[in-house]
This record gives sequence, structure tokens and C-alpha cells, in this order.
Amino acid sequence: MQIREVLGSVQEDLPLVSEPFRYLAEKVGLGEGRVLTVLQQLKEEGVIRQISPIYDTRRSGYDSALVAFRVDPDRLDLVAERVSSHPGVSHNYEREHTFNLWFTIAVPPDGTLTLEDTVEILASTPGVREFRIMRSLRTFKIGVRLNFRSLFEREEVTPPPEEGPVHLSPLEKEVIRNTQEDLPLVPRPFALLASRMDMDEETLLWVLAGLKRKGVMRRFSAILRHRKAGFKANGMVVWRVPEERVEEVGRFLSSFRCVSHCYERYGWDYNLFSMVHGRSKEEVEGFVEKVGDHLGLKDRVILFSRREFLKRRVKIFSEDFYEWERREFGSVTHKGEDSEGSG
Repeated sequence: MQIREVLGSVQEDLPLVSEPFRYLAEKVGLGEGRVLTVLQQLKEEGVIRQISPIYDTRRSGYDSALVAFRVDPDRLDLVAERVSSHPGVSHNYEREHTFNLWFTIAVPPDGTLTLEDTVEILASTPGVREFRIMRSLRTFKIGVRLNFRSLFEREEVTPPPEEGPVHLSPLEKEVIRNTQEDLPLVPRPFALLASRMDMDEETLLWVLAGLKRKGVMRRFSAILRHRKAGFKANGMVVWRVPEERVEEVGRFLSSFRCVSHCYERYGWDYNLFSMVHGRSKEEVEGFVEKVGDHLGLKDRVILFSRREFLKRRVKIFSEDFYEWERREFGSVTHKGEDSEGSG
């Protein structure tokens, strides 16, 4: 029970305070040392990937989209490897569909290549037959919190505001660049991070709090390995929804705890995308059938993941983006770290 309580709480928003694990311990009714031990155990078992800020690439000025490739099966591994080599790819999955490779990608605001340029370069890999770029129009829900017992558990969800990029100072960019790794499991982790950045803890916490107020940081929490946490069925459910019902359906789907992401997108035959997590394919299929029938939406497809090629958090403001461009597109230049082009 202790592990379940800690796992559930660490997926929520950790407070930006000097001793965040003491706060978590008080929340679940355990000692701080015990909480740190449980978190270390969950990391060693591979349940927790990492604990760190979740930064919004769009608010940081990056362009992003969901992309689908139709790839010859015998070339899929090689294509997936090339796609995963791009530093802006955060998720890369084989899914059950004629479009069999799906990934999310982000590109920086000061690079030479646009998102379309980048996708076309990746799509030039032998074996890619067709591709779709699907940008989001509206976000109804974003955030994986796998702490439910039934797929039909509900929660109150407020859709995040649809806001554009904000100007970031050199100090803010430095903090973002240096806080995207795993949070150390020590009583005062921010003090340790601050010392590595040659600043004091108070300044670091102040900058992080500002990034959160601006919406650049969505939350500070753990990201899990779904299968290790018991959720072995990862289904992207795509729906064809009449335009006048998108708001209603998006909000309804988002109210289920098993739905981690829900977007309205354009660029394909389906316009509403939802990620559903369950312990088996049958469980997910039963959920989708019941919800779809309730909504009266028959035109829907579940794209189950077959293989996970990549899952990571994109490291924004990293030189890796420009190195990839130079390697794939020849010698290129970019505007520099302190450009105000993203503001």
C-alpha cells in the first residue's frame, strides 16, 4: 500500500520548495527517509523513468506535431532508428495500422530547418511510403497519471489554456537546460542542482516558479514506464467527430483518468485523438466500445502500440538540435541563445 500511495502522489505536482520529498512524505503519512527509499526502489525496478520538470515545448517557442509514417515492414527498424536520432523526438512507437510508425517531434524556433523540412528529411529514409503531419488545434488534456483501478474512474479536468510562446531570458534558458535530468533523491535536491549551476537554491526555486507561472513548466513530477506499472495496453484512439461536437466529446473523454492525452488535430481523416491506458487490450477495447456507443460515435479506430522504440523528454535549448541539422543537412547556423525570436 505504501508503494501505491507514493507512486500515486509522485505523479502529481511536486512543490517547488527546498524539501519536496518531506512534503510528499507528510502527504502520504510516511517518513521522508521511507519515501526516498520507496522512490529509489521504484527507479531500480524500472517503474519510474525519472522525476523532473515537464516543460512545454510550444510555450518555449518550439514547433511540434504528431507524425505518422507508412513504412515497409522489413525497413521499420531502420526507419525507427533514424527517426529516434532526432533530439526533438520524444515518443516513437510501432502501432497496429497501415501507418505503422508514430512519433512526436519538436524543432527549435531558431533552427534552419522547419518542422516540415525535418519530417521530409526523415521521410526520405528508404522504406517510407507515405506520411502525415498532424498538428494540434486544441488540447483538452495532457498528463499521464496512472493511479486508477478502473478505466471508468472520472476526474475534474480543466483544459490547459491555448497560449503561444513567451520570451525567455538567458537565465531562464540556463535553468531549463540544466533541470531536465532526473531530480536527485536527496532531502534538498534543488540545493544540489543549484550548486551545479553556480547559483543559490533560492534563486533556482524563484526561476522555476516563474517558469511555472508562465506556463513553460506544466508540472514537476514523475514519468512512469507504463508496462512496469502494470498498464500493458497503450491505445491511441482516433475519432471522427463532427466539428460542432468536438468540444463536448473532448471534454467528456478527458474526464476519464485512463485517458492521459486528448487533442483536436488536423492533417488526417480523424480529428480527435485520445490516449487510453489499460492492463489489457480487451480492457481498452471494452472501454472504447462503451464510451463510443454512449457518444454515438462509430467512426473510431484503436491503434495499439506494438513496440516502443523511444520514450524520453525532449531536452529543449540543447545544442543537439543544431548538431543534428549540421549532420543531416550540411553546415547550418542558428540565431543564438539570446535571440528574442521566441517572444
